[in-house]
Amino acid sequence: MLSQIFIAWGLLDLCVTVHALGLKAAFRWLRHQPVTATMPFWRTTFILTRVAGWTVLLHLVEIAFWALYYTWTRSMPDMQTAYYFSIVTYTTTGYGDLVLPTERRLIGGIEALTGILMCGWSTGFFFAVVSRIYTSRKEHPEPHAEESPSHR
Repeated sequence: MLSQIFIAWGLLDLCVTVHALGLKAAFRWLRHQPVTATMPFWRTTFILTRVAGWTVLLHLVEIAFWALYYTWTRSMPDMQTAYYFSIVTYTTTGYGDLVLPTERRLIGGIEALTGILMCGWSTGFFFAVVSRIYTSRKEHPEPHAEESPSHR
């Protein structure tokens, strides 16, 4: 049991590292994206879509690490099955159509806990991006038609 916890801890560390590096890259990209009160709706949507896509990609990479472990230990018959099992476990969907061998079931539970943490982290990051956009618009509201220079 203790060895399963250490193995799962290592996989958790890998996920946290990937997530930290990935979100750091996203922060750097966002620093170069001007967020202004007059930014058009489609520009805002483009930024949010990129952030959402990037965070999903990070999760898919993290899920792949768990799937590689399941394949390597022959807990699942092939990589495709292992990836499917891992994504269902990581997202806590838990269909139950596939199960790990008894000696590795604790690792699956820790994968689910890891997925909850990583998805929560992504949600917090996404919320921060939306807040940044909203705060910019709140601090610098768009002028009303009657206040625009052409109507003075």
